[in-house]
Parts: sequence; structure tokens; C-alpha cells
Amino acid sequence: MFDKKTKSYTDLLGKTNRIVEGTRIKGNIYSVADFRLDGELTGNFQCEGKIVIGPAGIVIGDIDCKSADIEGRFSGKIQVVELLNVKSTANIYGEVSVGKLSVEPGADFSATCTMKTNSPTVNNGE
Repeated sequence: MFDKKTKSYTDLLGKTNRIVEGTRIKGNIYSVADFRLDGELTGNFQCEGKIVIGPAGIVIGDIDCKSADIEGRFSGKIQVVELLNVKSTANIYGEVSVGKLSVEPGADFSATCTMKTNSPTVNNGE
């Protein structure tokens, strides 16, 4: 009678994928769950959730995700639908496209940045 939307296995467990410090990956990663990267990735990353690049984390490539926290190094093109949170220890080089941006003092943010909003356009009373 009532259709309940079933949650995925990862939603039920609240799991986060993790690549630990000292691990190096060359290739592309796709994840439906949140992801924490403390190792090194040379390649593209696509995530339907949140990515956290830890203080020791390094990504060289493109990232496409819902939200992101960056504490380590990133070089490439990143597209974040919601919030990109750049911590004071972060080094970001390349192109950034975000919904919202937060940059802590001390971060090295050497990138071009475009903010995309999902709000309707204002017609200025016309």
C-alpha cells in the first residue's frame, strides 16, 4: 500500500571509502558513497557524495562531486555541486567550479573560480 523508498547498502551503514596515506593510485575512481583520500591519486575522481582530501592527500586530475573538503594538494579541474571547503593547509591549482566556496586563511588557492547557482534569475521588476 505504501511505497517506501529503499535505501542503498551504503546509506544504511553510513560507510565512507578510504585510501590511506602511503597508497598511490593511477587511474580513475567512481564512488556512490563518501570518500576520504589520504594517499595519492593520479587520475580522475567522480563521487555522488562528499570527498575529503586529507592533509597528506594528493590528487592530480579532475574531480566531479557533490561536496568537498580539501586539506592536502589538488591540481586539475574540480566541479563541486554544493560546497567546496578549502582548509588552511590546502594547495589548489587549476580550475574550480562550485555552488558555494569557503577558503580558510593560509590556503594556497591559485585557481580560476566559477560559482554556479541554482537560484532563478532576477528580472529586475520587468
